[in-house]
Amino acid sequence: MEYRRLGKTDMDVSVLGFGASPMGNVFDVATEQEGIQAVNDAINQGINFFDVAPFYGFTLAEERLGKALVGKRKDIFLATKCGRYGLDDFDFSYNRVLQSIDESLTRLKTDYVDILQLHDIEFVDREQILNEAIPAALKVKEMGKARYIGITGLPVRYLADIARQVEIDTVLSWAHYNLLEDEVNDELVPLSKEKGFGLMNAAPLLQRILSDAPLPEWHRSPQAVKDMQPRLLALCKNYGVNLSEVAMRYAMDHPDIATTIVGMSNPTHVQQNLKAVVLRIPDGLLAEIEDLVAPVKNQMWFEGNPANNIPKKEKLTK
Repeated sequence: MEYRRLGKTDMDVSVLGFGASPMGNVFDVATEQEGIQAVNDAINQGINFFDVAPFYGFTLAEERLGKALVGKRKDIFLATKCGRYGLDDFDFSYNRVLQSIDESLTRLKTDYVDILQLHDIEFVDREQILNEAIPAALKVKEMGKARYIGITGLPVRYLADIARQVEIDTVLSWAHYNLLEDEVNDELVPLSKEKGFGLMNAAPLLQRILSDAPLPEWHRSPQAVKDMQPRLLALCKNYGVNLSEVAMRYAMDHPDIATTIVGMSNPTHVQQNLKAVVLRIPDGLLAEIEDLVAPVKNQMWFEGNPANNIPKKEKLTK
């Protein structure tokens, strides 16, 4: 396993991070015991970064991860989130953030997390993020309930816009660095170098498009993007490799992203994902993939408040 320093923190995190959302039955039904075994196997094979949130399984993922980490908490780095609690349930008010961390700590059976992140900040008014949520997160940090604080979201340029204005330790961008998307490079990567925050990437499989798994009905990618799945599967098969492993290895190879977070909920997931850590992508494959996906590259959907979805090369002003 390779480890990288996460920004200016003191954490050397595994390049493959354990995304605990599937432990909350977000994609498929998983058992508690499978999840616990997955966590054990991951730790035993070098994965030391675990990411979860109250929203995942409506607290189920946190509860299960907390049980799995009993006796192992000091062996890993743990990140959770606050602010999003349901599909349309957002509350980034000062008092709710303070309440949320206490609830999460109870479920996770710990007295601190390594990172507390504001979850999907694009869904609410930016003034609440700047004037309530960030100050509350800093208070949580001051109280020792979180060692570091960060933000997460989908609109990559909005993340950069907020990160310019506040002092945070980490940014988690999802779905913007994979075989079909690379917009994380436009602003977030150079800004992370300038300001020193740690950069994390999630959803390297673009919610299953870059795998052999069936796509969930709620997938919001344009149809042309989803239609790439069978073509990419066939191309990788011609090279004798697995699409998901190629996709994960490609994402992990980004030199400026500390960890790539992949969802896991059972031991099979862990073993499959660990194969990507040692994969060598065959010569010529990435060039063929680049040519194939060029017509649909960076065709991302939008979520959240339309005012927070900043077009390329345009920035919000106060």
